[in-house]
Amino acid sequence: MDIEPRLGIDFGRVIHGGLLGPGDDDTAFLDGSFEEALASPATEGVYEVLPGLIEAFEGRAWIISKCGDRIRERTLAWLDHHDFYARTGLPRTNVRFCRKRAEKARHCAELGITHMIDDRLDVHRAIRGIVPHRYLFGPRGGPDWVRHVPDWAAAEVIREDIPAGRTRPATRRSR
Repeated sequence: MDIEPRLGIDFGRVIHGGLLGPGDDDTAFLDGSFEEALASPATEGVYEVLPGLIEAFEGRAWIISKCGDRIRERTLAWLDHHDFYARTGLPRTNVRFCRKRAEKARHCAELGITHMIDDRLDVHRAIRGIVPHRYLFGPRGGPDWVRHVPDWAAAEVIREDIPAGRTRPATRRSR
């Protein structure tokens, strides 16, 4: 039986607040006011690349994020405020949260995630036996068992790892 490819995407430092330098935190989102968090921008390139990936996965994509209640509330509000679901094609019901990074492995197993984009190597270690295609997002590379994608433009390579016949050509969406 052919396994349907499924994409997992981290929120913090991938969809939002990405491409910060090592040790940098997105203080507006984490520590600023609620209004500052809502006004903070998406990671550069996410709206140009992610919609095509979600389309290539035929909508089988989930945000899987580690956070507490306060950041969960901000994340959901940010997604709505930035019209994220309409702009990317991600189904509104496809957002999962957990309290610890290692718990992302449980979500990946439950959802049958085959491809995961995350900026944390400890997450990739936790999902290593579960998710066959792992992408370490951000400026720093990692070991050879995870594929480095430094930014959203580089994330286009994920299409290469979708089984033949399962990809659709990239389409441009306007902002």
